Amino acid sequence: MSGAAPERDPGLQPERTRLAWRRTTLSSTVAAVLAVRTTLHGGVTVVSALACALCCLLWLGFLLVAHDRIRALSAPGRPRVLTARQATAATLCTVALAACATALVF
Repeated sequence: MSGAAPERDPGLQPERTRLAWRRTTLSSTVAAVLAVRTTLHGGVTVVSALACALCCLLWLGFLLVAHDRIRALSAPGRPRVLTARQATAATLCTVALAACATALVF
């Protein structure tokens, strides 16, 4: 027996995870676009403009985290672990984006 660790066989797990990040990014993009559309279509007020701007900032924050994860999962070898900071940022951006989009609808 050799002392070397066996080669890791990730199977399709990194690809599935990468595709899940892409789907979630697409969903948040749709929410941000709908927030802009709702703001412009319903008449621009200060509150709706601020909510729309917040939606766009949250979308950009999520996009940064998602792009970093997609790039890490596409790299050869074992992908680095999602940090607690990245997981928290992605979760907060997603929940806050949903809340802002809901506030714009009502």
